[in-house]
Amino acid sequence: MTEGNFVDYVKMHIFSGKGGKGSAHLHREKYIAKGGPDGGDGGRGGHVIVKGNKNLWTLYHLKFQRHVKAEHGGDGGKQRSTGADGSDAYIEVPLGTVIRDSETNKIIKEITEDGQEFIVAEGGMGGRGNWHFKSSTNQTPRYAQPGIDGQQLDITLELKVLADVGLVGFPNAGKSTLLSVITAAKPKIADYEFTTLKPNLGIVKYRDFQTFVIADIPGIIEGAAEGKGLGHRFLRHIERNSTLLFLIPADAPDIKKQYDILLDELRRYNPELMDKDRLIAISKSDLLDAELKEELANELDENLKLSYLFISSVAQNGLTELKDKLWQMLNKEPV
Repeated sequence: MTEGNFVDYVKMHIFSGKGGKGSAHLHREKYIAKGGPDGGDGGRGGHVIVKGNKNLWTLYHLKFQRHVKAEHGGDGGKQRSTGADGSDAYIEVPLGTVIRDSETNKIIKEITEDGQEFIVAEGGMGGRGNWHFKSSTNQTPRYAQPGIDGQQLDITLELKVLADVGLVGFPNAGKSTLLSVITAAKPKIADYEFTTLKPNLGIVKYRDFQTFVIADIPGIIEGAAEGKGLGHRFLRHIERNSTLLFLIPADAPDIKKQYDILLDELRRYNPELMDKDRLIAISKSDLLDAELKEELANELDENLKLSYLFISSVAQNGLTELKDKLWQMLNKEPV
């Protein structure tokens, strides 16, 4: 999938179907002059339904589908025949999609399971036919109910990437390079900031044919929680990761300070992110000789209250240990 095809935000205007009209038909048959009312009910209008599909990874297929309309219900007929229900309109979305009311920004529903369906706009009920209104004092009602109008709603679909591990780091920290080495993903890699403009997903193959999913999130900058840089457009993707991998380059001026800034941006965006498991990987460690690495390790042991690993994506050092550690964190027994 090319970067331009990754769409994680779509606005739509949806219309559910109107219910069909009830019939005011009066029964007429040879030798039966006054058969009485026999008008059938109108059919239900079609719903607009959002459905989870595990085979979708993006909202790209909805990018140009700005209006979704369900079918109107059929009108009732004679001999108490009920009108046909209107066909439902389905909007298929990848797992991890949040449905919001565009006007209030309120979350309506989150789709997290394959095949999960949610009626986001109900179709209108069909009107009742005139035979419902027959009584001892009104034996020939010549009226029936109209169908109820369908609903109209502006919705926003937001995709939060479903991955086991989220890669967090400043721009140009080496996240895309790491993803390209430990998975089969082919993200865009270059020596400038904000190379990655969309999240990239990769499947890490582990021992005994086991796998886990890792997501390369576009780089955080200071002030991202307020929307600076790429802001909320990527921070929301971190919310669903069970483990956060902080990637900080070995040549950073102050590793502890970079980690604190990244952590603070996540805390300000959503305090619940602080409950996730965290691991620090010091990337580009091939730039360090043994003496410098030992010196840096002593400094980190003193300042960091979190486990860390030295890795090099280019030299492929420490990657097995990294995968082992992540797998251990993802599969630990709940407390």
